[in-house]
Amino acid sequence: MSLDVDALLGDRGIRIVVCCGSGGVGKTTTAAALALRAAEKHDRRAVVLTIDPARRLAQSLGLTELSNTPRTVAQATGGQLDAMMLDMKRTFDEVVLSHTSEEKAAEIFANPFYQAMSSTFSGTQEYMAMEKLAQLRAADSWDLIVVDTPPSRSALDFLDAPQRLARFLDGKMLRLLLAPARSGRSVFSVMTAATSFFTNTIAKILGGRLLTDIGTFVSSLDSTFGGFRSRAEQTYKVLQDRETAFLVVATPEPDAVREAAYFAGRLTEERMPLAGMILNRVHTTGVGELSAQRSLGAAEGLEEHGLSPVTAGVLRIHADLVAQAEREERVAGRFTTAHPEVPTTRVAAQPGDVHDLEALRNIGDLLAAD
Repeated sequence: MSLDVDALLGDRGIRIVVCCGSGGVGKTTTAAALALRAAEKHDRRAVVLTIDPARRLAQSLGLTELSNTPRTVAQATGGQLDAMMLDMKRTFDEVVLSHTSEEKAAEIFANPFYQAMSSTFSGTQEYMAMEKLAQLRAADSWDLIVVDTPPSRSALDFLDAPQRLARFLDGKMLRLLLAPARSGRSVFSVMTAATSFFTNTIAKILGGRLLTDIGTFVSSLDSTFGGFRSRAEQTYKVLQDRETAFLVVATPEPDAVREAAYFAGRLTEERMPLAGMILNRVHTTGVGELSAQRSLGAAEGLEEHGLSPVTAGVLRIHADLVAQAEREERVAGRFTTAHPEVPTTRVAAQPGDVHDLEALRNIGDLLAAD
């Protein structure tokens, strides 16, 4: 079943497209190409959000850098393309500022625990990607948001990490630390003997100063408590809505296809709208009737008689390409066998890197051509 990319991009009922998959499969380029095509071919006011710190999106758009604020990179007759790259800490700062006073925000920003968590804490990047997506949707300046999900060991982190972080920020342990702060007493003065033993043990592992920083952080964050989880849950529901379309991106390699199949299954379980699968960097040959076996036989015949070594070399290259294409077809078949209901499209491998708008337009054409 073929994926109709132009029908997807032209559907005004779809406001969010999420490109997901394992690392190194071309999600960033795919997201940029989709957004550019939506703006130029379908008159959409599109914004592409990358979570990839490698700056590949900026390079492919012909820019030196992107920031946490959307920047216009292409104008069309009835559409426009903006682009941005997630700044994890700045987005976290914006969340705090929007839910507390400037004085309280300054106290939070100065806290060492907050400084560490907002920059390096596990799950913060994925959570802030969700926050930024919610901000872009609420701004209503664009009718299409294309999201390039974070590079991580598992594509599932984009769905799981925000809820993990929200549970942590709204969890029992932090509320335990918060309770004494509300009463004006120190954390340790209200502990039972058993709890004090637990706290002292944690203090030895993490350090007493860190526990103090956490307690101060939680106390400062009291005005925003509950908001983290509710916003994560609200954005999660948006991702389940019909206005969202997930596209799983993979290359015809065993690990990437295995991850794509697993992610497709997870999306189905979570009732999230999986629009299709994009198989990227596929190798093909324009001489399909010449098999690898015939090509090798012809090359061996020429070499045996000492004829045209250049032609023989070309025939061997063709044989290798045919063998690679056949291998990729078998690997890709594992996904289509597991998920025959998921539409797919294929993008041929390109001779070089995508580094400008024209190359992105070419990728968009290939995405819509299948």
